[in-house]
Amino acid sequence: MKERYDFREIEAKWQKRWAEENIYKTADFSERPKYYCLEMFPYPSGKLHMGHVRNYSIGDVVARFKTMQGYHVLHPMGWDAFGLPAENAAIKHGNIHPADWTMDNIRAMRTQLKQLGISYDWDREIATCHPGYYKWTQWLFLQLYHKGLAYKKKAAVNWCPSCATVLANEQVKEGACERCKTPVEKRELEQWFFKITAYAERLLKDLELLEGWPEKVKIMQENWIGRSEGAEIRFPVDGMDEEIVVFTTRPDTVFGVTYMVLAPEHPLVEKLIEGRPGAGAVRDFVRRVRNLSEIARTATDAEKEGLFTGAYCINPLNGERVPILVANYVLMEYGTGAVMGVPAHDQRDFEFARKYNLPIRVVIQPPGMELDPQAMTEAYAGDGVMVNSGQFNGLSKDEGIRAVIAYLEEKGLGRGQVNYRLRDWLISRQRYWGAPIPIVYCERCGIVPVPEEDLPVLLPRDVEFKPTGQSPLADCPEFVNTSCPRCGGPARRETDTMDTFMCSSWYYYRYTSPRDDKQPWDRARVDYWLPVDQYIGGVEHAILHLLYSRFFTKVLYDLGLVSIQEPFTNLLTQGMVLKDGAKMSKSRGNVVSPEEIVARYGADTARLFILFAAPPERDLEWSDQGVEGCYRFLNRVWRLVTSVAEGLLEAPPKPAGRLVGVNRQMHRLTHLTIKKVTEDVGNRFNFNTAVSAIMELVNALYQYKEVPETDRDPAVLREAVEHLLILLAPFAPHITEELWEITGHTESIHRQPWPSYDPEAIVEDEITIVVQINGRVRERVLVPADITPEQMKEVVLAQPRVQKLVEGKQIVKVIPVPGKLVNIVVK
Repeated sequence: MKERYDFREIEAKWQKRWAEENIYKTADFSERPKYYCLEMFPYPSGKLHMGHVRNYSIGDVVARFKTMQGYHVLHPMGWDAFGLPAENAAIKHGNIHPADWTMDNIRAMRTQLKQLGISYDWDREIATCHPGYYKWTQWLFLQLYHKGLAYKKKAAVNWCPSCATVLANEQVKEGACERCKTPVEKRELEQWFFKITAYAERLLKDLELLEGWPEKVKIMQENWIGRSEGAEIRFPVDGMDEEIVVFTTRPDTVFGVTYMVLAPEHPLVEKLIEGRPGAGAVRDFVRRVRNLSEIARTATDAEKEGLFTGAYCINPLNGERVPILVANYVLMEYGTGAVMGVPAHDQRDFEFARKYNLPIRVVIQPPGMELDPQAMTEAYAGDGVMVNSGQFNGLSKDEGIRAVIAYLEEKGLGRGQVNYRLRDWLISRQRYWGAPIPIVYCERCGIVPVPEEDLPVLLPRDVEFKPTGQSPLADCPEFVNTSCPRCGGPARRETDTMDTFMCSSWYYYRYTSPRDDKQPWDRARVDYWLPVDQYIGGVEHAILHLLYSRFFTKVLYDLGLVSIQEPFTNLLTQGMVLKDGAKMSKSRGNVVSPEEIVARYGADTARLFILFAAPPERDLEWSDQGVEGCYRFLNRVWRLVTSVAEGLLEAPPKPAGRLVGVNRQMHRLTHLTIKKVTEDVGNRFNFNTAVSAIMELVNALYQYKEVPETDRDPAVLREAVEHLLILLAPFAPHITEELWEITGHTESIHRQPWPSYDPEAIVEDEITIVVQINGRVRERVLVPADITPEQMKEVVLAQPRVQKLVEGKQIVKVIPVPGKLVNIVVK
């Protein structure tokens, strides 16, 4: 019998045996109910951090628990392997190719994950940078292209000068690059987009289907999609054959328009100022404002700036000439890039009008008062009655909105419209290390998709990496120069590559058919496994990855490629790992290496601490003392089980007959713990309280072990120890596997059925009731659980301590509260 808990020897032994016996290999189909457990796959940066450990430990507990409950579990792992860091490493070091850098990192991180004992089916491992994967990423691009959902246009895009690449709107945080924090600029570039806006309403409406998602994530997506109802109104430009189209949620205020504002990026600006005296000043203003971040331009405390273009438009409802300005607070990306200025009823417009002495006209009067435009200190945006609005005077706000929309449609001046904040998904990246876009350009045929039989369009190995902001592919003639698939003439390839979110929007389908070279997935396997039953990852992906994945699944459903409309049934978003109150990061110098913890305490300790320290959805504060405590606990488990292991299997597997005394108590706690852990893990993911219950069971077992053997039931001890190990197994898989073997079992503990509690076993035989005298607690008494109120009074009054406390006093009343207390009133 091993006296010492040697985690290094134990963990190496079982990791080797699990691999040799393929214990976690998953068959494609089973008669058992399926369960697809998935953690968001990582970018192969080279090292796991504690956030990874937390994410994958949570997933592993769920996968092991469901397996033991009898489910056929799919639990795969792969790598989100394309991306900018690999290319930046090539630029920085000069002699490292992104492919080599990436594969070296994958090998290192795979080793770390195996050291943690995560129950992955490694035969299903994928890497998005492998041609066998990105062939199908390109194939999926073509499906969207043929459906009219992929298109190219010139657009103002977010440009990170440090990363030298385009960023999607979702990758810009507070005006800076999400990755490197450099302020983002605007540039005009020809770019490829996916028409995610065509699915805006479905993406919004189907949030109702996601009952297993955190409410905060659904709210984040709802806000990002940003549905608003209103009207589209056309304002003719005075003296020109042009019109300005605006979208407004308040068409009832259209008579209050006193100016029109265009975004600096609006295509009409140059036409409006051409030949006018102030054209130069407007152009300078446009150049300056376009390079400001969205946050800098739209923040509520940002100064509103604008210039008059010299042009006017006509209000289609009252015929007034309205001056046209350009302003910093209007963005081309939202709505139509034009805003009708209604300063009396919009705060931004109000501030702008006050600054530039523009007219303010009240067209909505609030109930019981009369607004004076000259005296107003802020805009009024509430309900009221329409005034100064011609035939619509006297209508309420809601009546006015409906009536104005009807009038616009009747006269052909506009229409009712639903608008979305969501913009189309920009997928072009000026990078090498990404999936090439399968498009060629022919002078005769124009844009031509690469035929499916010619996929994949392979990334060339020999390219030169320069920090120019242009894809290295553009300087690789062997890649660029090709022939047109239609006419056979000379053509050039698209040199942009795809946003890596394209790769991660469908990877969970590929796990079902990871080596299929004839199709992206086998339909029967996808129909069996999908949707993912439990998805686990950081809340920071709520808008990017999760929204894109939902969009992709809906497109695939419409194409008849899958049978589901939502990819993830349940979502768990875990909190961050903090140290000293801040997120772990190299720049802060507060990083704790998982390798160090595993080397010093073992993988089971690392896993147990990170699951025990906090509920998974909350941030976790790192604690060296907490790690030490979990290590000591596992040593206690080791000493406990090894001290009673000899002859444990000789005892009956479960108690027989009626138990009393300490045997009854131990038996009851065992089943209470089974109930608690099962509910905490299976229903609530409260891993911390589940571990706490297991710790209490260990404490009780230490006390029970001290009971004389003549008074101790061997079957009760065997049942308690075996259930202790099974309950602990998903959290600490190595030590429990070793102790399971030490106690005489031959089959893996991870293939044992999850125990169910006996309802009769947890019924209390005895309860503790409180004794109060004049409302103050003075004693506690152990009584039978089925005691009657009258019996409670008799037992309490017979207690020597109670008799002493009431001696010489008159008992006025004795009030029993069944199952809880007896209050004695004396005077």
